[in-house]
Amino acid sequence: MPLSEALEVAVRTDPGRVRPHNEDAVFGDAATGLAILADGMGGYNAGEVASSMATTLLAESIVRTLDDCEPQQLDASGLRIAQRHLRERIAEANAEIFFAAQNEPQFAGMGTTLVVAWFYDNRLTVAHIGDSRLYRLRAGTLEQLTRDHSLLQEQLDNGMISVEQARVSRARNLLTRALGVDLRIEPELGDFEVRPGDVYLLCSDGLSDMVDDEYIGRALQEADAGDAAERLVQMANDNGGRDNVSVIVVKVLGDFTARRGWWQKLLARFG
Repeated sequence: MPLSEALEVAVRTDPGRVRPHNEDAVFGDAATGLAILADGMGGYNAGEVASSMATTLLAESIVRTLDDCEPQQLDASGLRIAQRHLRERIAEANAEIFFAAQNEPQFAGMGTTLVVAWFYDNRLTVAHIGDSRLYRLRAGTLEQLTRDHSLLQEQLDNGMISVEQARVSRARNLLTRALGVDLRIEPELGDFEVRPGDVYLLCSDGLSDMVDDEYIGRALQEADAGDAAERLVQMANDNGGRDNVSVIVVKVLGDFTARRGWWQKLLARFG
């Protein structure tokens, strides 16, 4: 089944109830299997610039990649093309944002979180930086597939605070990794098998800070991806809407195995 028929993608972004403007940026396209979400930070409109640069640059460069190769293929070192290209394209976007911040005084200190989900060949490659998240709902169970790059997450991992303390911690928005802040950045990458019936959610912390996972999971069970996305945004705003809230909901409607010749089947079998 073509990706455009196998995936139902809904994209929503909202300024929330408190912030004067929206510094999030989102991109979702079922035909290419690509979803990108960025949550910008910085004074004036610099955060908005950083997140917009990240989504635009990555969407354009990854789509160009599809003209030259297939993401499920392996390179000479045995690394999946999707992972290699995500790492390279993110490095390029990071450098552009970094130098824009260095050269334009009004953009000084800008940066952004990033989460990218690339669907292909019944697989998903995810890259993330910061505390924007990717969740998966499978057979009624919600699982967070990314781990926040934040001081709060490090404190949780080290046993310094409890989950209950984390909910009210003032350190919850202090990031340990962000796109565009340093000249070099290393995204965290992962590969996952995708099954028909799965539902995936990319979201900014404007959702995850305002809505508990239990209610996120319930919303994702809506029959329509658009209805699920609308409900998630509404719940965040009903709970205070203290930040911009952005979501991308991806429902997997069917199998989207890539066509292969005999040699590609062999590579896939041993890859």
